[in-house]
Amino acid sequence: MKLEAQFVSSALALADCPRWDCAEVALAGRSNVGKSSLLNALTGTRGLARTSKTPGRTRGLNFFAAGETLALVDLPGYGYAKMSHDEAAKLAALLRAYLENRRNLVALVMLVDARRGPQREELELAAMVRARGIELIVAATKCDKLRNSERAAAFERFTPLGLEPIMCSAKSGEKIDELRRRILARADARDGLDAEPGRGL
Repeated sequence: MKLEAQFVSSALALADCPRWDCAEVALAGRSNVGKSSLLNALTGTRGLARTSKTPGRTRGLNFFAAGETLALVDLPGYGYAKMSHDEAAKLAALLRAYLENRRNLVALVMLVDARRGPQREELELAAMVRARGIELIVAATKCDKLRNSERAAAFERFTPLGLEPIMCSAKSGEKIDELRRRILARADARDGLDAEPGRGL
């Protein structure tokens, strides 16, 4: 089971998104949640998404083609990065515009640090996705940092989301295969896309 991907383009506005018929699975989470590391682990491609010691480096929508029918989209992080108020507002607007209006979007993988659990931003993000009827997949990241005795409590923190998280780790590889299968299952979920090739905005 492979999820090979290659970088296609970045977009700083919804109008700049690729005009294709690919079903898009987006990844969203706080700036320090390990989104780039998880993307690299899912695809088995080191350096596909640039990791950084400084959270919040993703400042646009990054598109990665994963075959002919599926694409991964790395969304800007939120809640931690050091940036101006105006820049943060622009990124928030871009994130909302994509999630509310992009027709190609079929699922969102919401990354949440397993040690922290979902906060107000994650609950709002989940509500936004559910309002569109899009599948929500919750990835509880950095599980390798939890002791076995801490796992039950960590799992309980996700109760407000109303669905079971995939407890995973890009470092140890825990449950990466399961998350990959969930994403690959969306490859043909393109029923809501325009029939005319190249539209998808």
